[in-house]
Amino acid sequence: MPTASPLDQLTLLDIHELDTRFATLVHAKRSHETHAQLQSLDAQISALDARMLASRTGLADTRRELKRAEQDVEQVLTRLTKDRELLDSGKLGHKDAMSVTEEIASLTRRQDVVEQVQLEVMERVEGTEAALTQLDAMHADLVQQRGDVQGEQVQAFADLKAQAVEVAGERKRLAAQVDPQLLKLYEATKQRLGSGAAALRAGRCTGCGLELNPGDLDAARTAPADAILRCEECGRILVRDFTDDSDAD
Repeated sequence: MPTASPLDQLTLLDIHELDTRFATLVHAKRSHETHAQLQSLDAQISALDARMLASRTGLADTRRELKRAEQDVEQVLTRLTKDRELLDSGKLGHKDAMSVTEEIASLTRRQDVVEQVQLEVMERVEGTEAALTQLDAMHADLVQQRGDVQGEQVQAFADLKAQAVEVAGERKRLAAQVDPQLLKLYEATKQRLGSGAAALRAGRCTGCGLELNPGDLDAARTAPADAILRCEECGRILVRDFTDDSDAD
């Protein structure tokens, strides 16, 4: 049966506790709430970017449409001005004057149509511009929120890292005090089971939570103090605390 000093075996429990704390810190970083928050904000920003792109594209198209409408109005007004000047000049004969008068009436009707189209397009431009301004404000707000969450994450991760460094330093210090062979056994068991050592308390393995049968419990109590025991159920190193009266009786 392999052996190691009772103190070294008890130190394994301290190392196990530090390993558990370190794993908790790692999990805390991986599962930190800011991950989900950033993912949600990134999705919102991405969706908003797509809406803004579509809105800007639509605005550019509508502005081009407005330019064409303005050109139509300008062309009608230019033609009307020329016709009126020609009519007012008195140089036209009766027949030509009638023709120009009819054209002015037609252009006046056309003016009403193209100006109405221009007004409608202008309203659409203004509406799209207002919507885009609102989207810009929403985008800026989301970016600000993301920055705040990112800052919160950086601070949280810095705190977790500081704790992890402290835990790792303490573990290194304790590991240096343990017999190398015992530590090697602990590491191998931890690699296989997730944790390498457990305490025997009140007749129960604290690793798997199962109670030892009377024969195994009696063998554990009567084994030499330096004997390295293993839990028959889970295989972890079973550390006896001889100050625990519930196991010494």
